[in-house]
Amino acid sequence: MKEITAKKLQGLIDKNQTLNILDVREAAEVADGKIPGAVNIPLGLLELRMHELVKTAEYMVVCRSGGRSAQAVQFLESRGFQAINITGGMLAWEGEIE
Repeated sequence: MKEITAKKLQGLIDKNQTLNILDVREAAEVADGKIPGAVNIPLGLLELRMHELVKTAEYMVVCRSGGRSAQAVQFLESRGFQAINITGGMLAWEGEIE
């Protein structure tokens, strides 16, 4: 499984790289703030909402601490998607939130 730290992700954002960030936390968790531009699809709804994702895109996947996002990455990879787990999740995120 590919992984990236929150700090390295912040560096990519600071360089204005176009990224697809997928937040798999529950809506109540996202209400406290998310990485700007991240799309929220809770892990439990990922299979039902997979059609909203683009197979040719690469997704950076985040949750609270990295566990659910790792599950999401494994699920997406098994369905032919490219996904990278953000280790440490939002607990490690020090950047801006919206």
